[in-house]
Amino acid sequence: MSELPVVVIGAGPVGLAAAAHLCERGLPFTVLEAGDTAGAAVRQWGHVRVFSPWRYDVDAAARRLLDDAGWVAPDPEALPTGAELAGDYLQPLAELPQLKPHVRYGVRVEAISRLGLDRLRTTGRDQAPFLVRLADGGEVLARAVIDASGTWGTPNVLGASGLPARGERAVAAFVEHALPDVLGVDRDRFAGRHTLVVGAGHSAANTLLALAELAAAAPRTEVTWAIRSASPARSYGGGEADALPARGALGSRLRGHVDAGRIRLLTGFSVHALTPADGRVAVVVRHADGGEESIVVDRVVAATGFRPDHSIAAELRLDLDPIMGATRALAPLIDPNEHSCGTVPPHGVDELSHPEVGYYAVGMKSYGRAPTFLMATGYEQVRSVVAALAGDWDGARDVQLDLPETGVCSSSPDDSISGESCCGPAPAAQPAGRGLATGVSGGLLSAPLNLVTLGAAAPSGGQTVGCCGS
Repeated sequence: MSELPVVVIGAGPVGLAAAAHLCERGLPFTVLEAGDTAGAAVRQWGHVRVFSPWRYDVDAAARRLLDDAGWVAPDPEALPTGAELAGDYLQPLAELPQLKPHVRYGVRVEAISRLGLDRLRTTGRDQAPFLVRLADGGEVLARAVIDASGTWGTPNVLGASGLPARGERAVAAFVEHALPDVLGVDRDRFAGRHTLVVGAGHSAANTLLALAELAAAAPRTEVTWAIRSASPARSYGGGEADALPARGALGSRLRGHVDAGRIRLLTGFSVHALTPADGRVAVVVRHADGGEESIVVDRVVAATGFRPDHSIAAELRLDLDPIMGATRALAPLIDPNEHSCGTVPPHGVDELSHPEVGYYAVGMKSYGRAPTFLMATGYEQVRSVVAALAGDWDGARDVQLDLPETGVCSSSPDDSISGESCCGPAPAAQPAGRGLATGVSGGLLSAPLNLVTLGAAAPSGGQTVGCCGS
């Protein structure tokens, strides 16, 4: 077992951070990436910018390896686009001689099990290597598996009950998923047309801002925004009270467009059915009282979030919370029914462990259906997991997080902003240690970490996002 590699699924920010930590620990590893390049999912939203500057976007172990290779780091105060994050950080990291021979592209994982054992068998289970089956028919044996495959490929549906709306699949040609390039390659699909954006998160806000900018330049472009709640207060966020200025500006700009009538807001909006209508799509809305109405539009953007796909681990013994789809220990720490301000307690290998010893879902996938995830949280997750795999349990359990305040925290049914935080007072400052409380540069910085929920406002009017995806 000690001679087998740790298999990392996904070559995104968190997957490559795991590889960097495994490299530093001297543990053999193999990274399996379904795309053709590092950060393949990140490149799909390459036209948008992250919320926070470069100095918060780089994993500590990855930075040490890059610095040793003479990497010229970008301006620490600049806000990178997804394309820049992938091209200027993830690709150079994956190309390092310590990592490159161990990263395989175009390899999709089909299933994970234990060699010779199905989920029912117990005797000798912890001593049996993992069997990672690939879609091309190949197989890889592993001493442990770190699943950083993310959720980008499994978006939520439009239907409000967690099921596809009636006819949703039949009108797929009219529906866009999160973060279309409204001002770039996808412009012709939106210019001069009526677009309905469904969702209350940052990806919805990002798309709405882009559409508002397009409407100012392209006549007859209409923008409608639909949310399930009775108030958009949570979507507007904390404004100037937000510790990340770009994130705070997102909500402020969105509110301005709604107040000015450039974006039409519909509240209490629950998608029930979608049907073709003479080259357009009719969206049938069902209200809480059972009443229905219809709105006819040209395009629908489903900015409704993402969900994890655990099917590849169906033969492993997972202990998943029945609500969140995260580990049972992590779920109450991130449950959006209780928290909305991102004050997630420090967590690491203990909260990420399953009865299946040696399997860890990390990064965006670890959060299940929770809508808000921090890229730097994923970095701390893999630092802790790799320390445990190396036998350094003191280091593995020395987990620290210092999350930026959003300036708003409410879990009330109408999403109104209350004067008192639902998450209690801001946590006391954590002592400096091996965790990311001291910043993403191994203690060189002391600042909030990078939020990676989708969408934010660029200082100069461009699109921004804070996303991890993989």
